Amino acid sequence: MLFSWKIRKGFAKDIAIERMQEYANWFFKTEIKPHFKAEEKYIFPILGEENEMVKRALKEHRRIKRLFKETEDPNKSLSLLEEELQAHIRFEERILFNEIQKVATPEELETIEKIHIKDSSKSEYSDPFWD
Repeated sequence: MLFSWKIRKGFAKDIAIERMQEYANWFFKTEIKPHFKAEEKYIFPILGEENEMVKRALKEHRRIKRLFKETEDPNKSLSLLEEELQAHIRFEERILFNEIQKVATPEELETIEKIHIKDSSKSEYSDPFWD
């Protein structure tokens, strides 16, 4: 995921934590928050709220949201975010979405595709500290 790569680059280049935190705040507002909302509204209900994989994904969403909002130790929270997002994406892509595809209707799969296309057409951040 690009967020993780950018944060790692920021740490490697010794970028001021405030710049990386600003990027994280922007990323949360423009990418994560709408993405999670769409998953929770349109995708997870396909398996149902009692499904263990959906419960895990929702728990991970809550943890990731908390990490984005953490301001006490930005170095720690950004490092944890980088790890948590990587693990969460792997889980969703390799396990959860495969199960969803097995039971989703063609209409539900079309909705998922539309959400994915919408997610990939976001604007770029104005301070590319990772370059």
